[in-house]
Amino acid sequence: MIFWEILRLAFGALSSNKLRSSLTVLGIAVGVFSVIGVMTFITGMRASIESGLTLLGSNSFQINKFPAINFSNPHDRFRNRRDITYPEADRFKELMGDSARVCLQLRRGGLRVSFKDRRTNPNVALIGTDENYMTARAFDIAVGRNLSSDDVALGRPVCVVGADVVARIFGRDNAIGQLVRIDGQNYTVICLFAARGSSLGQSQDNFVVTPITRWLMVYGRARRSVSINVQSLTQLELEKTQEKAIGAMRLTRGLEPEKLNDFEVFSNESLIEAFNKIASVVAIGAFVISAIALVAAGVGVMNIMLVSVTERTKEIGVRKSIGAKKHNILLQFLIEAVALSLIGGLAGVTIGVAGGNAVALYMNTAVTFPWGWAATGLLVCGGIGVIFGLYPAWKAASLDPIEALRYE
Repeated sequence: MIFWEILRLAFGALSSNKLRSSLTVLGIAVGVFSVIGVMTFITGMRASIESGLTLLGSNSFQINKFPAINFSNPHDRFRNRRDITYPEADRFKELMGDSARVCLQLRRGGLRVSFKDRRTNPNVALIGTDENYMTARAFDIAVGRNLSSDDVALGRPVCVVGADVVARIFGRDNAIGQLVRIDGQNYTVICLFAARGSSLGQSQDNFVVTPITRWLMVYGRARRSVSINVQSLTQLELEKTQEKAIGAMRLTRGLEPEKLNDFEVFSNESLIEAFNKIASVVAIGAFVISAIALVAAGVGVMNIMLVSVTERTKEIGVRKSIGAKKHNILLQFLIEAVALSLIGGLAGVTIGVAGGNAVALYMNTAVTFPWGWAATGLLVCGGIGVIFGLYPAWKAASLDPIEALRYE
């Protein structure tokens, strides 16, 4: 028998038992879906995170009281650290001098911005910062001027407004020079930032920037830890700048040589590495769940193929009696098992990619297709079809034709 004839017979047998075949396909599809869906979403999120961090500049790093990612007890040594106060941060900025661009930041969220009879939802962030914020966050100016060092030194009540806030309260009106009210305080608009869009489902334009000194005048200095962004002048000087920054911060904090740092230093690369570690753990978990589901589905494939062999015993006897070879029968039943597995694998990949990208779209992350994982999933499904279909196929091929013809 030629291969295509065997293939036609195999698919004909599958189509004659639609419900049974569909249930087997469903079991395999669930196993493949679990890992493909997770990996599709993780791949898209990784691309979005790397893209977002690239906007911060590959030659920058942050200094903060807390680590960027922390899964330990909230009442641990990080919470007990001293705050990085504004005088310390300002002194650190002086020590770094012209060797790097230093940006200081404080943030308060959940605020409402008002202009005349218009106002935003209470979800706007007010950021206290300095003249280097625009460079540190890679924003472009749409209209107006950036914060200046004089604005910071004098604590002027001025502000720079993000694109979402502008659209909400100004529309087509001229915003420069207008007074907006935030949390009971008036600020004069001096600049509008160009729109950035969303990242990981969060708008990057729903904020207002004001001098950090004005921010501290309004909200006080107690229990405020300043976040510091340091940008080296070139990528080649990044390591040298980071070493200098650690020394300057230790000096500012008055740490003895034998004492450990009571602050965290992390770069974009370290954040990506931390995310990759988390993603690896999630991927391993999804793989374990998928493996269990696929083994269970493989047992189902074997069970259904054994039932099929029993039901078609007489058919096998007829085929052998008219010249079908042992390998022809073996190949037919093996193709049936592999076809069941691959159809389930294709369904799982399709649903997994669609589900993963649906979540990615909801969170405004990149839409991707994990080619490597999809190919691996289909190969594994094919392997399951061979492994779990081999015994039923061998049993069918080994039937005695005379006994098979007598079977009722």
